[in-house]
Amino acid sequence: MAKKVANHREDALYSQIASILEQNRKSVAVAVNTAMVRTYYEIGRSIVENEQKGSIRAEYGKEVLKNLSARLTANYGKGFSQRNLEQMRQFFLIYSKEISQTVSAEFTLSYSHYLFLMRIDNPDERKFYEIEAKNSNWSLRELKRQFDSALYERLAVSKDKESVRELSKKGCIVESPADIVKDPYILEFLGLPEQSEYSETELESKLIDKLESFLLELGKGYTFVGRQSRITLDEKHFFVDLVLYNRLLQCFVLVDLKIGELTHQDLGQMQMYVHYYDRFVKLPHENNTIGIVLCKKKSDSLVEITLPEGNSQIFASKYQTVLPNKEQLIELIEEK
Repeated sequence: MAKKVANHREDALYSQIASILEQNRKSVAVAVNTAMVRTYYEIGRSIVENEQKGSIRAEYGKEVLKNLSARLTANYGKGFSQRNLEQMRQFFLIYSKEISQTVSAEFTLSYSHYLFLMRIDNPDERKFYEIEAKNSNWSLRELKRQFDSALYERLAVSKDKESVRELSKKGCIVESPADIVKDPYILEFLGLPEQSEYSETELESKLIDKLESFLLELGKGYTFVGRQSRITLDEKHFFVDLVLYNRLLQCFVLVDLKIGELTHQDLGQMQMYVHYYDRFVKLPHENNTIGIVLCKKKSDSLVEITLPEGNSQIFASKYQTVLPNKEQLIELIEEK
């Protein structure tokens, strides 16, 4: 008995120390990352100031960086190639226009994130992805995926110019149901060939298997509630493909998957699902339910005439199972 108690105390002690180590590892990692980013920023500042803010000849500047690279590498090891020094210089030039004097408080992403963001020419678009990466805790890989899927363009297509400017300053602002719906949704992470035959059940299963990626593609604040959730009316059973909840809007979000062209019956069915959840499932303090029908093809005219005027609850969005290139996405956006 005494040995059992001793083992229990030892386990508790181990768990306590392990928790301390894990917390401090994260703190150290954040501190090291911030220090590294600030260091590279300050190196970039020194290079720019040495160039007298670009007034010296470019050829001379390149020679200086070449010699500087050799000396730094000899004394401080790898990481100071001429290319890396040029990137630090560019890092300062881009971000010195945006940050305050308190440099360490401004940098919250890894240097690898900033190297990728620096390649985005549009400053509004760059700021949007920076804010989204910070708010949503995107890895570099996820940041690249969201950029490649033209998240900024897809969200901006339904905004006026003032809203786009606001978007670049604050990221994706979730104030209404329309703010959490994209069109199209890019589902290339499912691994489904674009032209293959597959059923709605297979599509749903793939989404569940890749639930984390799917929720990231949907946007902010989503949590998974259930799949094939049954609704019974006069002994007839209906099944909602996916039931989600958005914590930011405090409402249920119902998703129906259609592998073909959208019909008015699909929209009518979603209206019935939404009405049911509003009347029998949601709590009094929660907001009205949102319904999203994901379809391979749709007619905007059919959607407009089927749904009531002033509709803010039912949405139809196209999806693609193969990630298009940026040019194809721009063409797709311009078709709307």
